[in-house]
Amino acid sequence: MSALLLAAVSTIGDFLWARFVTEHRTAYGLLHGIVVCLAIGFALGVHRRRPLAGALAGAVVGLAAAASFYGLAPWLGYSAMFVAWMGLWVGFGLISGSAIRSSVARGVAAAVLSGAAFYAISGIWTRPGPGAPDYLYHYLCWTVAFLPGFLALLVRAASSSDDDSRSQSSAV
Repeated sequence: MSALLLAAVSTIGDFLWARFVTEHRTAYGLLHGIVVCLAIGFALGVHRRRPLAGALAGAVVGLAAAASFYGLAPWLGYSAMFVAWMGLWVGFGLISGSAIRSSVARGVAAAVLSGAAFYAISGIWTRPGPGAPDYLYHYLCWTVAFLPGFLALLVRAASSSDDDSRSQSSAV
């Protein structure tokens, strides 16, 4: 369900970029990163029964991810987007409230799996079809991109050690 919600948020973002942004500005990219990650944080926070904390943490992760893209882009070009995308999932893993080892492992798994999915769908920007964007296709692509990250962060581990540590204090 979280991947479907975030696919909708990102598809709306694609529409807004295509319809209203005639010139790319860093401020727009930072705002976009904050809004998308605020929604990710909210979705993760709902699962942890802390939606407001999740949304706020998500906004911070989004700002950091978007800023990292703009900081790395002069050296990496468009590839900086993949680094930022993977970094945001590691960030969400770290703020999950689980034991540090579990948080890092889940964040890295989310980054790798979702990073591969994100790369697979990146043609919606790098090789767009002729004519107007197909927003249903964008929605499906975004669902594919978000699903592995959410699964890695939300599927319960087989051991109960993760559940025990989560009961201590959960950021998201």
